Amino acid sequence: MNRITPTNFPVYLDAFLNKYLPEVRNCSENTFKSYCDTFSLLLLFIRDKELINAEMLTLEDFSHTLIERFLAYIEQERGCSISTRNVRLAAIHSFFRYLQYEHPSFLLEWQKILGIPFKKVSHRIMNYLTPEGMHLLLSLPDQKTAIGRRDLALLSLMYSTGCRVQEVCDLTPGSLRFSKPYLIRIIGKGNKARQVPLHNDQVFILKNYMSEHGLLEMSANKYPLFPNKHGNRLTRQAVTKILEKYTIIARKQRPDLIPDIFSPHCIRQYGE
Repeated sequence: MNRITPTNFPVYLDAFLNKYLPEVRNCSENTFKSYCDTFSLLLLFIRDKELINAEMLTLEDFSHTLIERFLAYIEQERGCSISTRNVRLAAIHSFFRYLQYEHPSFLLEWQKILGIPFKKVSHRIMNYLTPEGMHLLLSLPDQKTAIGRRDLALLSLMYSTGCRVQEVCDLTPGSLRFSKPYLIRIIGKGNKARQVPLHNDQVFILKNYMSEHGLLEMSANKYPLFPNKHGNRLTRQAVTKILEKYTIIARKQRPDLIPDIFSPHCIRQYGE
C-alpha cells in the first residue's frame, strides 16, 4: 500500500491550526471553528475549481488571484454576506501572516494576499425592545411545561444581562454566584470575561429552573446551563430558533410592540 508523503501546505496548516492558534494566539474555540470552516471551504473550492485535491496542494499553488477568486465565489455563488466574506478573509490573512515568518520564501506573494482589502459593511441600526415589548415576550413561555420554564430562564437572563447568543450557549452553572451580591460571569469574544449583577427576580427564576434539572449540585458546575435533550449545550441555531419562536408569536399579538425590523438577537434592556 502506497503512503502519501505530506506536501508543505498541510504541514504548515496543521501547525497553524493546532499549535499557533491555541498556544500562541490563545484563540477561542469559536475562532478555531471559524478558521477550520474557512479552510474547509477553501479546500473544496480549490478541488472543484482548480482540480487540485487537498493531499496534493502545496504552498506554491496559492496566489492573491486564487484568494480573490475564492472570495468572489463566497459572495456570488454561495450567496454569503460581505460580513461573512470578511470573516473568511480574516482567517486567510492570519494564516499568511503566520507564513511570513515560518516560510518566507514566497514573502512577496504572501504580502499580496495580505494586501487584499476587507469590504466595507453597512451597519444596520440596532433595534431594542421597549419594556412593554419585553414583558410581552417573557409572558409567552408556558410555565406548565419544563421547556417553557427553561425558555423563560433563558429569555429573562438574556434580557437582564445583555448576553449574546453564543455567550448564553457557553454558560455553565459555575458561571453564577448565588451569594450576595448575585453575579454572573460571562465569557465574550476573545475570551474576555465580564461580571454582570443579577436582580432578585432573575435569581428566583434561575434557581427554580436549575433545581428542577439538578444544576445546583456542585458536581454540575461545568455542565451546560441550558442543555438540549442529549445533555449537550444548546447550539447558536437552537437558541436563535427559541428567540424567533417567541418573537413571531409576540409580533402577531402586538405588532406595535414587536416591529418587523426587530432582531431577536437584541434581547437587551431598552434605554438602560
